[in-house]
Amino acid sequence: MPIVLSEAIPVLRRTPATLRSLLAGLGDEWLEADEGPDTFTPRDVIGHLISGEETDWIPRLRIILQSGERRPFTPFDRFGFRPKYGHLTIDALLDRFATLREDNLRQLEELRLTPAQMELRGTHPELGTVTLSQLLATWVGHDLTHVSQVVRVMAKRYEQQVGPWRAYLRILQSA
Repeated sequence: MPIVLSEAIPVLRRTPATLRSLLAGLGDEWLEADEGPDTFTPRDVIGHLISGEETDWIPRLRIILQSGERRPFTPFDRFGFRPKYGHLTIDALLDRFATLREDNLRQLEELRLTPAQMELRGTHPELGTVTLSQLLATWVGHDLTHVSQVVRVMAKRYEQQVGPWRAYLRILQSA
């Protein structure tokens, strides 16, 4: 069953405001927290989401619509945002993300995708054949994964400080 865009778009539209609510105005102690080497800080998450808006979701959707499986997607560099956006303030990052997201959702809505188009196929460089519907569902799941990641990283800053209450805080009991 394909994704229902009228259900997905409201979630995608809320992500920038959700992250702004969580992160705007916080100090580096929150924004630079991470879970170890090669993990994202909350600031990194915003840079990563910006890169996705620029090079992943809508560009890949257009590849599927224009070329189908004949043209593989350009590989996505998970850390490619760092040289381009690593120096920006959290407010500048949040503003950039919100602007790009709104533009991408406008483009998505203007396409008025049909059920037949949702089943069109593209080629992911690692995963192989994927449908347009799967790409769009992944966009939603990707957003929710990173919102969850930001909250988890922030909670872990106080992992030791909560003392025995840790037993009640599922977010601090990750495997």
